[in-house]
Amino acid sequence: MSHHAVLLADGRLHLQHGPIDCLCRADGDADEVARAYDQAQAAFPAILPALCAELAHLRAKLPSPQPKGAIARAMHAACAPFAARFITPMAAVAGAVADALLAAMTEGRDLRRAFVNNGGDIAFYLAPGERLRAGLVADLAAPALDGVFLLDAGLAARGLATSGRASKGTGGKSFSLGIADAVSVLARDGAAADAAATMIANAVDLPGHPAIRRRPACEIDAASDLGARLVTTALGDLTPAEIAAALDAGRRFADALRRAGLIAGAVLALRGMIATIPPARAEAIPFLEVA
Repeated sequence: MSHHAVLLADGRLHLQHGPIDCLCRADGDADEVARAYDQAQAAFPAILPALCAELAHLRAKLPSPQPKGAIARAMHAACAPFAARFITPMAAVAGAVADALLAAMTEGRDLRRAFVNNGGDIAFYLAPGERLRAGLVADLAAPALDGVFLLDAGLAARGLATSGRASKGTGGKSFSLGIADAVSVLARDGAAADAAATMIANAVDLPGHPAIRRRPACEIDAASDLGARLVTTALGDLTPAEIAAALDAGRRFADALRRAGLIAGAVLALRGMIATIPPARAEAIPFLEVA
């Protein structure tokens, strides 16, 4: 399986290898940016083979033994706090790959900003005083700019990931046990944000509701790490009160994660309604501008 690297006209670097599809951006002196891109390209080809070598282990339910590879270990660590519920290290794969590429790109480089966007899961670097803006799309089935995340160097978070019924990351298909249209999470890095977004999206739910259609994940994708667990395939009409109840279930779970220090903030969306869990320092540093 070949990989390719293309420098796009807008200055971003596109890296693609099998299911891994990343857009990378570095800002700074032209020579530093060129070196950063060279470093990302040098690190990229080894990532997919290393993950494939441990794929069976990474698809296993936690708790499970520590894997060997650096990215695999990061996936395992990001998912470990959720081992009391069902989760496999694959819940953090897109974010962990973004983290690894960002680390390769920024090592030894003098940059103002940098990010790696791996299928919508983002790892980013900000020098002191710098800021990035990232769009919020609350419903991927009807994409529109619903807001803008303000990613400030003053916040400790360096990962932003999104999960939900329609999200797609590394691996192509993305399944959810819940009904959220989208859950976006800020956390310490991409892997932590990826795992938490998956779990919060699962928590946005109305168990047993007749409007929710579910199927075993393995019937849709035989290779899914979710096995025979029921994933949401369709969602019918919900009343405003039901939408609010589902979002509240996710909001309460997300708030517990924030209080535990596992996430910095989150935005949960379902059928045009949005619930926000802002970072603790949001009163001093803006977190989200709603369109």
